[in-house]
Amino acid sequence: MPALGMNQDTGRLVAWLRAEGETVARGEPIMEIETDKATVEVEAPADGVLAGITAREGDEVPVGQRVAVILRPGEVVAAPARPAASPLARRLAAEAGLDLAGLGGSGPGGAVKAADVARAAPAPPPAAPPARERGIWPAMARRTAESWAAVPHFYLEREVDAGRLESWRASALRTAADVTITDLLVRLAGACLPRHPLVNGRWDGARTVASDGVHVGIAVAVEQGLLVPVVRDADRLTLAQVAARRADLVARAREGRLRPEDMTGATFTISNLGMYAVDAFSAIVDQPQAAILAVGRIRDGLVPVDGVAQVRRRLRLTLSCDHRAVDGARAAAFLTDLGDLVEEPAALL
Repeated sequence: MPALGMNQDTGRLVAWLRAEGETVARGEPIMEIETDKATVEVEAPADGVLAGITAREGDEVPVGQRVAVILRPGEVVAAPARPAASPLARRLAAEAGLDLAGLGGSGPGGAVKAADVARAAPAPPPAAPPARERGIWPAMARRTAESWAAVPHFYLEREVDAGRLESWRASALRTAADVTITDLLVRLAGACLPRHPLVNGRWDGARTVASDGVHVGIAVAVEQGLLVPVVRDADRLTLAQVAARRADLVARAREGRLRPEDMTGATFTISNLGMYAVDAFSAIVDQPQAAILAVGRIRDGLVPVDGVAQVRRRLRLTLSCDHRAVDGARAAAFLTDLGDLVEEPAALL
């Protein structure tokens, strides 16, 4: 059972995409799991035959526990050192003080299931939690509550002229089918973050640790909650490459096809609600990252230009920071650089 994050303890097996005994190829999706971050497909790590399945659909499995093996030609599954049983059955048997070896298993190959333990136990096992209490939403609620309680947040705001940002997008759309304001901001943030290592760092509990790259997470709303897939090496990508990666990640997030590596390693996050009637908002830092940028909508606003009121396109940026990882002056320097690039994207060149 793979881990999608440092704080993940278990994963729920949603479905096997290949049956026991089938030949699988390296990189081919073989199972779908639900963790505290997302529902994702897990790929086969090698070519061979899928065998030795120990977890069933609906089982909650500890991270790192074997759920199956992939056999090379001529290999066989080693005999189990302990009675075959689902993780839930093992837990219920332990709570009831029952020996699995003495229970008759009704599962495939004689595996002990939760129902077998229920028949032998003096009291029925607790019912599985309803769907609304599992998966992304409750995990998201737990992580945000933990971050809100543990992280000393502070916020910096800047309103910028977005006229040239919109012109840049209009120019890009003449040669690309799909370029969004988020793509432009990922590209600009990627250019700024290497100059501000504390903003791009992470808090390890004692100090700010430098990140090994610039990997920008993008908050994506899906039916089950909020996912944050990652655009890796954003400082090395062209705008076209950012747009292509973002489009792929968002599409797969909404289809429930993200891979574990799509969801880990973000060093900075952008949350854009500009597609709604939201002028500005403050986001909660996603630990252990040092900061998150909240983006409102672009709208008309009156501003003084050479003593004369003019209507200009305005955008409000709000940077939420972990004060343990970065101080106000360094965070302000980053927001100043980023805002300057938003107002004059040509400075990238």
